[in-house]
Amino acid sequence: MAIHPPRGAAPEGAVPEPQTLGFLLLEDFTLISLASAIEPLRMANQLAGRELYRWYVMTMDGAPVRASDGMQVTPDASAHSPLRLDWLVVCGGVAPQRSVTPALLTWLQSRQRQLRRVGSVCTGSWALAQAGLLNGYDASIHWECLAAIQEAYPRTAWSTRLFSIDRDRFTASGGTAPLDMMLNLIGRDHGRDLSAAISEMFIYERVRGEEDQQRVPLKHVLGTTQPKLLEIVALMEANIEEPIELDELASYVDVSRRQLERLFQRHLHCSPSRYYLKLRLTRARQLLKQTPLPIIEIASACGFVSTPHFSKCYREFFGTPPREDRGETLKIRRLEPAVMPTGDASPTPSSSASVALSHARGEPTYASVALG
Repeated sequence: MAIHPPRGAAPEGAVPEPQTLGFLLLEDFTLISLASAIEPLRMANQLAGRELYRWYVMTMDGAPVRASDGMQVTPDASAHSPLRLDWLVVCGGVAPQRSVTPALLTWLQSRQRQLRRVGSVCTGSWALAQAGLLNGYDASIHWECLAAIQEAYPRTAWSTRLFSIDRDRFTASGGTAPLDMMLNLIGRDHGRDLSAAISEMFIYERVRGEEDQQRVPLKHVLGTTQPKLLEIVALMEANIEEPIELDELASYVDVSRRQLERLFQRHLHCSPSRYYLKLRLTRARQLLKQTPLPIIEIASACGFVSTPHFSKCYREFFGTPPREDRGETLKIRRLEPAVMPTGDASPTPSSSASVALSHARGEPTYASVALG
């Protein structure tokens, strides 16, 4: 596949200006996702022997912010610093709803027009979706938030893929997925040789693509020897709100009810009705923890005919009633939004990329990849 130069690329023979990225950290962001996104950029500069990318770590008010592991990170700049960014990457983590304030949404909506690319890692895509910046796009988010965000923002095509790159939007699910996403973006911008060399430096055996999924699919657990079972489970997953009767499921894949029961007992160690119930209750728990939907609506969305029946099944399966799992979501919704600071006239900060590149000059791999 041909690699096309990025928009605004320098004329042939000229050295292009480095692309500038701003990493906007939300409260309780995940440190591993931030590092997975930045480290490929550092290594791209090192291997190229020049600054292809520079980056700044930012918070809305310029104050330090804590990661989900408790580490405090001091940013290079506030969101209102006079930085000219080409890309913006919103870095989320635990309870993204808590970090999305009216000030943040206003800032994202005003800033996105000036950017070549807008993206996120981990749960940062929640902020982009709430700001309307993912309407009509394919997008990824950490699987824990998938059910809730599909309900909240249906105008986005949410996926279970590790990451999604759709035109000028890029979203990674979390963990080490931003590493794969950045390697793919670097490959698009500067060629596959550079992307492959970065992978080798990180002892990363295989760069995963957009087709790779976040969770190990059932087909990888069962192999390809049980196509009918895989088809039945896919039908269950696609029909949570209106469950299909087991006899009907069996007829869809041309097996008897008795054969259906045997398949589930032999390979999944439970009855098909129990497995179906687990799928529905797991979806319900995600919606309880991550959305303000009333319990009666969640029960209906997960195929339960009455709230008492839903509550009974939920309590028997998880050991707690639905209202207890709902508690954390309500606390999040009651938090007051932060006040947007104004009038930040601080000078442009120095780039961490320049410091890292200077330190790398003594490395044997410095400038080891020739760029076309």
